[in-house]
Amino acid sequence: MRQQPRTVWITAFAAVIAFMGIGLVDPILKSIAEALHAPASKLTLLFGVYMGVQVVAMLITGWAAARFGPKRTLTTGLVLIVVAAGVSALAGDINTLIALRVLWGLGNALFMATALAFIVGAAKGSQSGAILLYEAALGAGLAIGPLLGAILGEWTWRAPFAGTAILMLIGAILCAALLPKDAPRSTRTPVKLLDPVRALRNHTLLVTSIGSAFYTGALFTVIAWSPFAMNLRPIYAGMIFFGWGLLTALSGVFIAPRIAARLGQKGGVMAAITAYGVIMAIAAIGTLEGSVPLIGFAVIASGLPSGVLNTLFTSVAMSTGDTPRSVASAGYSFLRWMGAAVAAVLVSYLAEWFGSSAAPFWFAAAYCVVAVAAVSLVRSRAAVSHDVEPQAVLVGAEEF
Repeated sequence: MRQQPRTVWITAFAAVIAFMGIGLVDPILKSIAEALHAPASKLTLLFGVYMGVQVVAMLITGWAAARFGPKRTLTTGLVLIVVAAGVSALAGDINTLIALRVLWGLGNALFMATALAFIVGAAKGSQSGAILLYEAALGAGLAIGPLLGAILGEWTWRAPFAGTAILMLIGAILCAALLPKDAPRSTRTPVKLLDPVRALRNHTLLVTSIGSAFYTGALFTVIAWSPFAMNLRPIYAGMIFFGWGLLTALSGVFIAPRIAARLGQKGGVMAAITAYGVIMAIAAIGTLEGSVPLIGFAVIASGLPSGVLNTLFTSVAMSTGDTPRSVASAGYSFLRWMGAAVAAVLVSYLAEWFGSSAAPFWFAAAYCVVAVAAVSLVRSRAAVSHDVEPQAVLVGAEEF
């Protein structure tokens, strides 16, 4: 691992910072609400627009990398994140923050579209070693993001944004200066903008993507709504989401393959979604009872099935066989992230319409029921395989 070239380590460092993007905001939502006098419906848009722009970006990232080159695409993504995070630290109102999260989401999509290819292409030794390094970057980012947001957020809500901007600026400079130049455009495989959407004509990919969209809606209910349900100081909220991020990363790498070996990929997905639905019901009960410890337990525990689903859902989707992997992955992520964006926007309105802070969690449990029903329609032989594709955990976690 230590003998990997600097290209690999530079890209991995930038990936850690990029993966911090979601968890960074959760611990400071309460502080942002108080400082900017922002209602919950505006604050949840910080997640909704972040994921929504990635729905659209999923159609252009492959095209951009083919047209302009992977290094230019990756570096542009990093620069957008630097600008978005840096200006966020100076934002004077919630609408400005929301607009900057759009820019941040676009930058994240452009970076993630090419980061894994750089690491795998430049790594020494087997591909599994490169994937292991990327998985380590994923785990570090998911865990460190909430922790950094919590620690710096105790000082001011602006500090986590400024800290992220500084770290990502370092990553952007290193990538621009030290990553190898792009190959001539004539050597790249052309990619059409609508290829990911056309890939959804495949039955297995379509129903799996629909199921994943509903599950991801439940996931982003936890991410976008639980900070309001718990109403904790940044440091305490950050510790809870640190536990969530750590379990998500570890279970995707270590537990998902074991569950697939015992139940098969499709069976493992259905079991994990069921577990997630039960945890959502526990979170709803905790909210009704006003029990912050129970809600916190549900948030942390949800990381276990979430990590499993990030890996196995993707592996089932990639079992289509008749679609190029990169195109199938883009089509799958297009629908999945659409579920995330819609759910993140809806959570505050569900609480308002039903007059209960528990309503979003009950709906999240219902999303899981729909997701199980969708996955049950998958008939692909490869989907019942007991072996997990090595890169499934990486594609499954790109939304973070």
